[in-house]
Amino acid sequence: VKVKVAKIAALSNDLALALAASSVRIEAPIPGTNYVGVEVPNQASNVVGLKELMESDAFGEKKRTLPIALGEDVKGQPIVSDMARMPHLLIAGATGSGKSVCINSIIACLLLTHTPDNLRLLMIDPKMVELSIYNGVPHLLSPVVTEVDKASGVLFWAVKEMERRYTLFSKANARDLPRYNAYLQKNGEKPLPYIVVIVDEMADLMMAAPEEVEKHICRLAQMARAVGIHLIIATQRPSVDVITGLIKANFPARIAFAVTSQIDSRVILDIPGAERLLGRGDMLFMAP
Repeated sequence: VKVKVAKIAALSNDLALALAASSVRIEAPIPGTNYVGVEVPNQASNVVGLKELMESDAFGEKKRTLPIALGEDVKGQPIVSDMARMPHLLIAGATGSGKSVCINSIIACLLLTHTPDNLRLLMIDPKMVELSIYNGVPHLLSPVVTEVDKASGVLFWAVKEMERRYTLFSKANARDLPRYNAYLQKNGEKPLPYIVVIVDEMADLMMAAPEEVEKHICRLAQMARAVGIHLIIATQRPSVDVITGLIKANFPARIAFAVTSQIDSRVILDIPGAERLLGRGDMLFMAP
């Protein structure tokens, strides 16, 4: 008997009731198969340790330039991605969903795998408490920026640095950062570091100077990958005035933690599902 996928998806509440679960998530079809998946939460949640992920074979693979450990999939396999290939990451989730823990894990991965000579960080934290613990880390280009009115200037500096690097690359006939660094090393010069710009609460920036912030972020997202500048942007208010269509179009890699409504899920991922996540680190990862 042929049953339409939409009919199965509409039965999610009935399935949750029958299985005595808080919620179920229907994945139709499971990628790469012709099956429909019904994801039922375990009675007890497992804690995924960052140390275990970083000791895994997947994390140790040499082919990744900026490896970041994100967690485990439903099969218990470690999910490790390369920030250099993403090339930018958008993270959204309600308060208490695990968003800040995710950002701290990503920062820990970057700090542990790179020296200040080949990776520098720029952090913007309008909440003042989340990223200020990293003040004093040698990888920082400047102290963590907590004033919203200064944040736009930091993004503008990143745009100018991107343009400066493109000028250098054109003189050396280099297409990307690894090729330019090879050219520098051949001439006995110090290589240029990768730069990762981390914004912990995008909503505060968009409220203060929406046009400037959107313009700088879109320019960086469109062009900065080749020169080794990458963005990680997080927000707990995934509405269309914060994550605009233009910003979203330039962030193919996205992470959604638990959100309050299906509308929020669609804003982040373009599909529903994040509203049914369990919180405390349960997430959907949209790979580029």
